[in-house]
Amino acid sequence: MTTPAAAAPSWHARLVELGIRLPAVAAPVAAYVPAVRTGSLVFTSGQLPFVDGGLRRTGKVGGSVDVEAAAADAKLCALNALAAIDELVGLDSVARVVRVVGYVASAEGFTGQPRVVNGASELLGRIFGEAGQHARSAVGVAELPLGAPVEVELTVELR
Repeated sequence: MTTPAAAAPSWHARLVELGIRLPAVAAPVAAYVPAVRTGSLVFTSGQLPFVDGGLRRTGKVGGSVDVEAAAADAKLCALNALAAIDELVGLDSVARVVRVVGYVASAEGFTGQPRVVNGASELLGRIFGEAGQHARSAVGVAELPLGAPVEVELTVELR
């Protein structure tokens, strides 16, 4: 006798439980789409910390932007990426987060990029639990588009 498979988690219900609302999908600022599916994977384009069509702040982390503000921006980038995934395939079709890549516009000498990208990683852990554990890169760069302090891209696996 076989036991019925456990019901797949509803990530939308989890967002409601956490009091999190996905933003509208950010319009691309160049010639690309917000997310692409190939097979059982979805790759998002790099997402900036847009709020209502504009950047929350500009500047370099370790300079005019402190680590806590940048981590909040990374969280917002992750939410924007989740919105792009939701629009493309529906968030509830996500089986797991595979990879996070965070780019941090860094002032000279700043080496705290992992703490900044934790803003995105910790949010994904809160939403997806064990399915939110992922591989990650946190990269310091000289500049990001539009002067953004942080940019995040996600790769997720679908059910």
